[in-house]
Amino acid sequence: MTNPTLQSLRAQVDDINLEILKLLNERGRVAQEIGKIKSLQGVNRFDPVRERQSLNLIQEHHDGPFESSTIQHIFKEIFKASLELQEDDHSKALLVSRKKKPEDTIVDIKGEKIGDGNVKFVMGPCAVESYEQVREVGLALKEQGIKVMRGGAFKPRTSPYDFQGLGIEGLKILRRVADELDLAVVSEIVTPQDIEIAAEYLDVIQIGARNMQNFELLKAAGSIDKPILLKRGLAATIDEFINAAEYIMSRGNGNIILCERGIRTYERATRNTLDISAVPILKKETHLPVVVDVTHSTGRRDLLLPCAKAAIAIGADAVMAEVHPDPAVALSDSAQQMDIPQFNAFMEELKSVAAKF
Repeated sequence: MTNPTLQSLRAQVDDINLEILKLLNERGRVAQEIGKIKSLQGVNRFDPVRERQSLNLIQEHHDGPFESSTIQHIFKEIFKASLELQEDDHSKALLVSRKKKPEDTIVDIKGEKIGDGNVKFVMGPCAVESYEQVREVGLALKEQGIKVMRGGAFKPRTSPYDFQGLGIEGLKILRRVADELDLAVVSEIVTPQDIEIAAEYLDVIQIGARNMQNFELLKAAGSIDKPILLKRGLAATIDEFINAAEYIMSRGNGNIILCERGIRTYERATRNTLDISAVPILKKETHLPVVVDVTHSTGRRDLLLPCAKAAIAIGADAVMAEVHPDPAVALSDSAQQMDIPQFNAFMEELKSVAAKF
């Protein structure tokens, strides 16, 4: 009797692989039938007692060269895959996903439609400092045809000694200027308790990067009939970002705008690192409009224009940036805000870029 050759042993392995594949598919079909019965009976699909019984039975009959822990791991993966087969793909898809809603969501902000295929702009001061400051910026926005103004009334800051914003008074200033100039306003809210009063003054409620996983705030935002601008967390993965949006939509509010604003990396040349690839990923995986905040992602005035061009070129629905009448005396983030002449030059160039896409 001759010893088996490498080629013949590989042929045996191929035959065994095909037999395993056949048995796995057969097991999967049986698991699907079990899932149908459980669904009719209203029984939970996952049964830990039954899984333990199956693992014990396998262990009793295991006499091969593999470690027991290896066999258990393999079968647990088979159990997990079989359990997923019992779930309907449509039912387990996230509400924010393309699987659930193939067409784009368009968020209407007082007639300004974000996500309709045309590039829009959201501009304004980092922080609301006074009525005069906000109005001067608002007039500049209006001259450029911009309809949505941002402005921080509640300012969560790294240092407790930095300017924290004017709070409710800041919201009132935003509303007053918006009404006078026929603009829509967006501002950040940091606690669930402020949602109700903010809804009286704001057209869009922003949930900032530091609160992206403030789940009670997300739930509260999902319970009101008001567009939500959700910013990506400082070190959040795209999956975590999408699930944060799901918290809002799961409570009934589907008017969500996602905002890529840069993530924290080891790089120090910019305030954050703009993850420009997140834009097409988010637009592929979700049906929600995507905004790119070039101010917070870069922290540098000299990088605002090239990053805004990149955002438009890669498919962003809107660009967000900060404008201040006199950035040198701004109470927060002076280095990253444009003055009004810089803003006008910025907008003129961006409009020509946007017209090409």
